[in-house]
Amino acid sequence: MKNIFGGFFIATYRTIFFSLLIAFFAAACGGSKTLPSSNPAEVKELFILCGAANKPAMEEIASAFEKERGVKITMTFGGSGTLLSQCELSRKGDIYLPGSPDYIIIGENKKLLIPHSDTIVCYLIPAIIVPKGNPKQIHTLEDLAKPGVKVGVGNPETVCLGLYGIELLEYNHLLERVMPNIVTFGESCEKSANLAAMRQCDAILGWKVFESWNPDKMQFIQIPSERIPRLSYVPISIPVTVRDTELAKEFINYVTGPVGQQIYQKWGYIADLEVAKKFAPTASIGGEYKLPEKFFELLKKRK
Repeated sequence: MKNIFGGFFIATYRTIFFSLLIAFFAAACGGSKTLPSSNPAEVKELFILCGAANKPAMEEIASAFEKERGVKITMTFGGSGTLLSQCELSRKGDIYLPGSPDYIIIGENKKLLIPHSDTIVCYLIPAIIVPKGNPKQIHTLEDLAKPGVKVGVGNPETVCLGLYGIELLEYNHLLERVMPNIVTFGESCEKSANLAAMRQCDAILGWKVFESWNPDKMQFIQIPSERIPRLSYVPISIPVTVRDTELAKEFINYVTGPVGQQIYQKWGYIADLEVAKKFAPTASIGGEYKLPEKFFELLKKRK
């Protein structure tokens, strides 16, 4: 007597086996259809590496762009140098927005940014920032060297603001005198500004725009024009890791267009070059500053 159940199970197993085999080859041949498309036109997301000097304005601009264009935007804020290193290590980033052109030059030299893709967004004016009311009566750069004055500066090795701060002191022959009073180096422009707002420092070397961020807690002391060697500007550029170049360009046009510029001006940034030059007519614009050996020598003495 034949084992009909055994024959049935064998036939069933064969059917299942061949069905799975067919499904496997179908998936292998046609599986690419289920993967995310590599067509840049279908990528509707931007990952922005944003220097903290831009934070208030860029948060508002990104929100407006998302609503108008239906694009998802992810932003990370920090020091310009830190963000550039992040881009280099992670190989991710669609937009790079540092606080000064120094890092555009560095990024292009490292082949991390598309050459000449940068556009000027706004201008930044160096200033002394003090807690509201100026309790230590800081009025000049020389006052930063007074005994007992606690000074804050952005980390010049990773933060654009720090580079300008050290350059300002060196240009005015005050680096050796003020360096002993520097109690902390901020990790970003935002954290440097908070040193004054939270009264953790008596003064910081910052940007004039900081006062507009938190006018109830800090104020700026204008530096005489002849004592400012260089004005900064905020550049916006495209990393080589960009996923959708056209979308990145569209966002850049939005930032530098009427909507973006109006938002920047609302937050106290200066969008017009001629207005910026009124604060320091003879100062250079942009360029790159390299930390002097004297800075590192003085830094070692602090340790």
